[in-house]
Amino acid sequence: MKTMTAILIGAGDRGARAYAPYALAYPNELKIVGVAEPGLDRRKKIQVEHDIPAENCFESWEDVLNLDQKIADIAIICTLDRYHFKPTMRALELGYHVLLEKPMSPDPLECIAMERAARKYNRQLTIGHVLRYTEFWSTIKKVIEKGDIGEVVSLQLNENVEVMHMSHSFVRGNWNNKEKSSPMILQKSCHDMDIISFVLGKACKNISSYGSLMHFKEDNAPVGAPQRCLDGCPAELECPFHAGRYYLGEGRGWAKKFTEDDTNGGIINALQETPYGKCVYRSDNNVVDHQVVNMEFEGGATATFSMCGFTREQTRIVQIMGTKGEIRGNMEENRISIFDFLTKHETVIKLDIPVGGHGGGDNGIMRTFLREIQFGNSERSVSSAAASVRSHLMAFAAEDSRLDKGKSINIDEYYQDLLENINT
Repeated sequence: MKTMTAILIGAGDRGARAYAPYALAYPNELKIVGVAEPGLDRRKKIQVEHDIPAENCFESWEDVLNLDQKIADIAIICTLDRYHFKPTMRALELGYHVLLEKPMSPDPLECIAMERAARKYNRQLTIGHVLRYTEFWSTIKKVIEKGDIGEVVSLQLNENVEVMHMSHSFVRGNWNNKEKSSPMILQKSCHDMDIISFVLGKACKNISSYGSLMHFKEDNAPVGAPQRCLDGCPAELECPFHAGRYYLGEGRGWAKKFTEDDTNGGIINALQETPYGKCVYRSDNNVVDHQVVNMEFEGGATATFSMCGFTREQTRIVQIMGTKGEIRGNMEENRISIFDFLTKHETVIKLDIPVGGHGGGDNGIMRTFLREIQFGNSERSVSSAAASVRSHLMAFAAEDSRLDKGKSINIDEYYQDLLENINT
């Protein structure tokens, strides 16, 4: 295959650490030739790592996408959730193929519009549903498709967010406020809505949900707790979320996500200036810290999903119950068990340690994306916009249900209502 070129729009954690490194590992397949990033340090780091000429380094997506012509084959768009729509639409119009970080957008109408634009301009628009590209989930899908467990009756998926990951990303971090980013079920768990649909291979028909922000709120703040942990919190030794103790200790790796200077002094300065130094009970967070979703699929199969921010490990645990057998799996362990009801035989698959983030999915999506552009059909992409819109609608409907006390929502009717809004 020929070497393709890309511009990176948004050089934060996902852009700089998940997708761009593929070009360094496989320079024969991909070269990053431009970057648009408002943060000077991040922009310069990408420029140096990928040897990008100064004239192709931009402060904003507008600067690069308002040029008279495109400067690469691909646009990798990893801006914050609410800033996905405009650069994606402009990139597609200019003729770029687009790899867009999930979620597509916090607005369902924008999701539908982007999918339509990709078809209009005949461009590849792949969404960052990286779990589809892992050996763990692709193996489970193959087992189901082979009929080894018969017809799937029910699926249960638990997303263990891990308590300190919850406090970092969804209480203090960029995704803590749904008005500024998107609801938790969309930003974090659209992965799960998508992977459930992917392995079952059927359309979700009805959905309902419950959940709330139960713990990380002002009412639960320790007596005398200041706005920032380093300002002398009386509960420092009793609170697992004390920013100073965590980010200068076991959480030092997480500190690299909010400061380029990860020395003790650099981390302390960042904790005094950024939201990551705030008390978890005195932040402006409003996304849920736990949520459950109930789903009914075409043919009668059901699924339940549970996301919880109060777990000791960060993993996904799945149980899939069929008419002839059962699948159980733990993604962190990369282990799958298949049990046959007739023979009572258990087959245990221990997969190799994956290379790259998200169980190997970050590398997998890049590899597949490049090959689909050159050899594949965009409509049949593993995680094309067409495939992703439905799972995004599941997340939107689940959030609407949660806000409406668990009211059941029919996905087809929900989609038709959205289309009427677009057409009017």
